[in-house]
Amino acid sequence: MRDWIPIAAVTLGAVLFSALAILGLRWAIHPTAFTAPSLSSQCEMRDGLPDASCTPGAVSKDVTQETIGKTICRSGYTTRGMRADGRPVRPPVSFTESLKASGIAAYRYPDTNPAHYEEDHLIPLELGGDGWNPTNLWPEPRTGTHNAAEKDKVETQLNRLVCAGRVSLVAAQQAIAHNWETALAAVD
Repeated sequence: MRDWIPIAAVTLGAVLFSALAILGLRWAIHPTAFTAPSLSSQCEMRDGLPDASCTPGAVSKDVTQETIGKTICRSGYTTRGMRADGRPVRPPVSFTESLKASGIAAYRYPDTNPAHYEEDHLIPLELGGDGWNPTNLWPEPRTGTHNAAEKDKVETQLNRLVCAGRVSLVAAQQAIAHNWETALAAVD
């Protein structure tokens, strides 16, 4: 009965060594998958809009007008989809939380409680925004007149318009990056 213990220990050691080697290789290929850069500049939010010099927005190379049927217009794309580089469309909380802390400091918010902010994508994932590019992310307040829930409604409506063929992908991306509060009127 005890003869299997050394074999199991060696097997477990080999499995752990292999897993660590794979993670090390993945980190070498995609180091940003495990660390989030910090913002070094000072940013200012005006009327619910992020500072364009800190958060100009960024789009995913995987999402184009030609690929929307396989990407943003497919159910589950933002939650279970994978990018061409092997990373998930939606980055893990470990990536966005450290970026949120940097963003709260850069935007000089008086309230520094991370729970009061959503690390939001200026160009949302459902419109082909790049989930991993820090220039597309900023700590958006969850409360107040210009809050994350209000922006979410605009994102959903723009996604529906793009997927219905009523608005081009690029027009929706540009409108929301310019001013999410006027984006729906801008594409009308």
